[in-house]
Amino acid sequence: MKIIVDRAIPFLQGVLEPFCEVEYIEGNRFTSEIVRDADALIVRTRTRCNAALLEGSRVQFIASATIGLDHIDIDYCLSHNITVTNSAGCNARGVLQWVSAALALLSKREGFRPEERTLGIVGVGNVGKLIKAYAEDWGFPTICSDPPRQEREGGDFVELEEVLRKADIVTLHTPLNDTTRNLINSENIAFLHSGAALINASRGECLSTEATRRNDLTYITDVWEGEPDLDDEYLAKSLVSTPHIAGYSAQGKANASAMAVQAVARHFALPLTSWYPCEVKRVEPKKISWEEMCSTIEEYCNLRAESETLQQSPEKFEALRNTYRYREEYF
Repeated sequence: MKIIVDRAIPFLQGVLEPFCEVEYIEGNRFTSEIVRDADALIVRTRTRCNAALLEGSRVQFIASATIGLDHIDIDYCLSHNITVTNSAGCNARGVLQWVSAALALLSKREGFRPEERTLGIVGVGNVGKLIKAYAEDWGFPTICSDPPRQEREGGDFVELEEVLRKADIVTLHTPLNDTTRNLINSENIAFLHSGAALINASRGECLSTEATRRNDLTYITDVWEGEPDLDDEYLAKSLVSTPHIAGYSAQGKANASAMAVQAVARHFALPLTSWYPCEVKRVEPKKISWEEMCSTIEEYCNLRAESETLQQSPEKFEALRNTYRYREEYF
């Protein structure tokens, strides 16, 4: 059996080798010739898994060490009996702490307390639910939009337009699909009041770059339409600009790698169904006060320094992302 692995996925070297042949290559260098004799792939978002890559191969299983699946042609895989898994929720706490750092930075810059700002959360899945829980515990009034959950569950969700009209800070946490592509666009961004903040740590294409031509908003950005090629104007005006690393905590990466390996193990009956990288310290989730979070978060997630690095060298986006030193989660 042969498995091809994106070499940027951490902690995997030597794990699968006792049971199969393993080849490590860069995520953007997967080709149809390379995967032709592979039984399984372990990938990130940089590998487009579609007919062009998979046609004529013997691939029967794809594990994505990511929460999103927009890089995989699910219809093609279903029609060719290729099983696909992802690592849903793996980096939720890493993203929580990145957003928390952004909120702390905004609070210090603008001099507000949580109860003085309404937080709008667009997409209330694994990440959005965590942000909602912590934000409300800190005192933020919240307003949430999540049409799929509203359809399934009912509840206190509202339309996107209402979030944009009422929130002082809007944070995006939706997957990328046909419905959410350009979810925030040149038309509906007009509903945000002057001085509002817009945080995007979901997918770059959920926020149209054209929508960011407004100069009276604060932009806090981890993901970019067209990345790794960044729009110069949008980059220059973003208060926070990081290279798609919001979820890059050591624990989040360990979770993603473990979920991918365990999925492969279940599919091929390998004795690795409970594997977790021994190099990473597990962190028990805990509550933290607003004051403690604001006074400590920069030690773990220094958005000022990370933004300065990308601002100075935007052409190094991929290198900065691939060599990023994973943060430690602490709550």
